[in-house]
Amino acid sequence: MSMIKGTELFVKALKEEGVDTLFAYPGGFITDLLDQLYGESDIDLILPRHEQGLIHEADGYARSTGRVGVCLVTSGPGATNLVTGIATANYDSVPLVCFTGQVPTSVIGNDAFQEVDIVGITRSITKHSVMVTDRKDLGRIIKEAFYIAKTGKPGPVLVDLPADIMKQLGDEVYPDSVSIRSYKPNTAVHPGQIKRAVTMLEKAKKPLFLIGGGVNIAHANAEFTKLVEMTKIPVVTSIMGRGSIPTDHELFVGNIGMHGCYAGNKAIEECDVLFSIGTRFNDRITGKISEFAPKAKIIHIDIDTASISRNIQVDIPIVGDAKNAIESLLECDFSKLRDLTSWREDIKTWNEKYPIDTEMEDFEGLTPQQILKEVNAAIKEQEAVVVTDVGQHQMWTTQNLHMDATKKLVTSGGLGTMGFGLPAAIGAQLGNPDKKVICLSGDGGMQMNIQEMATAVAQQLPIIILLVNNNHLGMVRQMQSLFYDKHYSATCLRYRKSCNYACREGKKACPPYSPNFVKLAESYDAAGKRVWNKDELSEALSEAMKETKKPTIIECMIDSDFIVLPMVRSGNALKDMILDI
Repeated sequence: MSMIKGTELFVKALKEEGVDTLFAYPGGFITDLLDQLYGESDIDLILPRHEQGLIHEADGYARSTGRVGVCLVTSGPGATNLVTGIATANYDSVPLVCFTGQVPTSVIGNDAFQEVDIVGITRSITKHSVMVTDRKDLGRIIKEAFYIAKTGKPGPVLVDLPADIMKQLGDEVYPDSVSIRSYKPNTAVHPGQIKRAVTMLEKAKKPLFLIGGGVNIAHANAEFTKLVEMTKIPVVTSIMGRGSIPTDHELFVGNIGMHGCYAGNKAIEECDVLFSIGTRFNDRITGKISEFAPKAKIIHIDIDTASISRNIQVDIPIVGDAKNAIESLLECDFSKLRDLTSWREDIKTWNEKYPIDTEMEDFEGLTPQQILKEVNAAIKEQEAVVVTDVGQHQMWTTQNLHMDATKKLVTSGGLGTMGFGLPAAIGAQLGNPDKKVICLSGDGGMQMNIQEMATAVAQQLPIIILLVNNNHLGMVRQMQSLFYDKHYSATCLRYRKSCNYACREGKKACPPYSPNFVKLAESYDAAGKRVWNKDELSEALSEAMKETKKPTIIECMIDSDFIVLPMVRSGNALKDMILDI
């Protein structure tokens, strides 16, 4: 049996796992690995401009393709720069394998240059985190990392690679199977629990499906849509569940939660059976837990046992993969379900009373709803991935974006990571070269990873960035406007020391906005355009859709007083929606 270095086995492992794209940033303790990758034609080596951008790119690649995202960074600051991205992926169940370089084992624990305990740092935000301490374990550990990342409830796995281990000779064999005694993910569902769920639905007068990201992760959209059409039960979603059923489907109500639609939140209040699939019942969708779905019996399907009855006590728990569970439900007889016509009519009336997409009449400038209307029109006839950053634009997007089987939404839901949008869009475009990728970002979040424009240009990616500029950190400003007596502390991005907050006294002393995003785009050798109304946006978007070799920033100027409505203040019940101001 021939012997090979750890670096050689590493590259062999990536090939065996079908890795075609590796996001990597160089450093002293992974130089041997990078040298081994030199000239490899089967693996596209992507050089981002910052490790946080790098991991968000791997994340966007994974979410948009369904494959494992893979990244490689050096020890110390290279590794710690991954932390926010790892937590982002962990909250949203994204399969990543993150390889970090590490100092030689002989100096671990001696405060060596660029030494950090990255395994300890990330233990609480990864699905699994491990250091390779023996060359003979390298192949097994890498194999297990990919298996753990993509099975059960997906998530990030970190593998720490000491430099001396990677230089050592060892077995050339890469395992073809995994057997972990302590990790046996369950995907099958208990038929008795499925039968109980159907019986409960048969007694319901006002049943409601609540769908989270688990249905999208399980790629069960077609099966779920069939189930809905079979049962005629209305559907609400979390923002991560949006797209689980086409948004123009007659039984789709809308999103629920803090910025959910009136009809969706009202339906939660009035339903008598709530059937949830693939959601954690986090505070952003439940509001005040003690008043969530007060009239309902609750059925909950989730692949993660720990997520069931953790936040909301449920009546029928069902552990298993969302797709397997839905397929089991499709085999059931629903002929005894009640006539739900009156219930559906109630929901329709609520939607008509307070529609989510109300546009401002006679407004001369650009509105958030107009921006999304133009996006919907631009991608209506083609496959597309829409990526958002985090903030008001994210909520407007999740309220107004039209979704069907040809569209994919990529957004940071659980952690709410500003700076996610641009790099995630880069990863999505690399993973989907034949699809149009549109990124919506705020002027605040865009600047958190703006350096990744260089990556997009270097990779010749025709991403369209709709930069929604209201001159402020809008989501926090909205809370300050509604709940803090308009004390706009640390949210104005036009502030300069010379203006001394003169606006607080009603004086117009606003200095110019910095940066000039159009010139900034051009400095990166990308295209840039600023628009003030829907006609200018339509023209700019049409031109950008034709571009094939470089990114385009379209800076959409909107009024800083636009807010996201409806809104439920954190800690309040869903019934306490703010519908107007």
